[in-house]
Amino acid sequence: MAKLNSTLELKHQTITKKKTKKRVYVGMSADIIHPGHLNIIREAKKLGEVTVGLLTDAAIASYKRLPYLSYEQRKEIVENLVGVSEVVPQETLDYIPNLTKLKPDYVVHGDDWKTGVQAKVRERVIDTLAKWGGQLVEPTYTQGISSTQLNTAIREIGITPEVRIKRLSRLLDAKKIVRIIEAHDGLSGMIAEHIFVQKDGINYEFDGIWSSSLTDSVARGKPDIEYVNLTSRMTTLNDILEVTTKPIIYDGDSGGLAEHFAFKVRTLERLGISAVIIEDKVGLKKNSLFGVECHQSQDTIENFCSKISAGKKARITDDFMIIARIESLILKAGLDEAIERAAAYIDAGADGIMIHSRENNPNEVFEFCKRYEKLDKRVPLVAVPTTYCQTTEDQLSDFGVNIVIYANHMLRSAYPAMVRAAKLILASGRAQEADESCCISIKEIINLIPDSVR
Repeated sequence: MAKLNSTLELKHQTITKKKTKKRVYVGMSADIIHPGHLNIIREAKKLGEVTVGLLTDAAIASYKRLPYLSYEQRKEIVENLVGVSEVVPQETLDYIPNLTKLKPDYVVHGDDWKTGVQAKVRERVIDTLAKWGGQLVEPTYTQGISSTQLNTAIREIGITPEVRIKRLSRLLDAKKIVRIIEAHDGLSGMIAEHIFVQKDGINYEFDGIWSSSLTDSVARGKPDIEYVNLTSRMTTLNDILEVTTKPIIYDGDSGGLAEHFAFKVRTLERLGISAVIIEDKVGLKKNSLFGVECHQSQDTIENFCSKISAGKKARITDDFMIIARIESLILKAGLDEAIERAAAYIDAGADGIMIHSRENNPNEVFEFCKRYEKLDKRVPLVAVPTTYCQTTEDQLSDFGVNIVIYANHMLRSAYPAMVRAAKLILASGRAQEADESCCISIKEIINLIPDSVR
């Protein structure tokens, strides 16, 4: 009996200890686990049971680039770190919803968030903890560790086709609107990969790359009439793939014959391209922005649906997307026909719909969006505001657009700069004026591209 009482007493003490153990909350993205993360968890463990609020893809993408690892992959890693008792999703950069729900005794975060984008978040954490007597603990930031440098190193290593191909669908799940810009060679691909601007402490950058048949053709001095075929364009694709990690959407023009399109899908998927967009036109390809000024014929709904179906059957993974581009507004066939085609293409298996317009305002695109929203079945919607360039991403997003493509701006901006430099040299009889007004320094261009693989 004495032994039984002793055992019961021990269990009671254990239960009491668990009940009184402090709860500690640690928020992190954990895309790249490094010693700084481990130090924070060690310090948090000293205070009580550690709950990690793991930022979702959407939360991370709201202030910087999409993480390399998915939420589920990151969760599995963090759950297995010594000292972590529980992992819960943190849906926003703001800690408050989780803190209000969990009411932890402590929040532990490195002291590196006292300035920058998270300074306001920190103040809100302090104010919220005060409501129930909680405390913010801020261990010294681990020196010599930089997530930015680690990310740069990963980008230099590169990315596999399997990982790259999934990134577009992950972006669509994580972001309000996915921002894509055209690249036509390795250099413009590097700009698309690395360029960013910072506003209010948040980094804004392009989410992916558009491989345009127009700019790829023009960069080669060829007309945009599908003269430059996939075999030739693969040279450009490979140049871009070698220096980037972001997802690529391929401009597939009409896709060609259904039987040929199936082979294109296999080729693009093997390279790690995330999506192909094909337009519902037949005959000699003319750029859509010519509109009805030149003869252009739209494919029948039945034939184009067959092409979509052939592409869907050919793909190996569910991650590769086939996006149907509707030319009805370009060819003045009307909104009714555009909506009819959208519904039919979705039924045929299209993973996205691109609505195109050559008007200088977005009105007909917005009207299409409103009617599209009423369809029973919908897929991500793509817009290309080349002619209605005054339209903002927020406006497009408000009307249900999921992907915006800046389809030709890199090449269009490069051409006038090159013309200006050439004219200045001719007019001056020397290069000094061009050097001073148009060119980066020779030192910068020499050092622009690393001379070795790290």
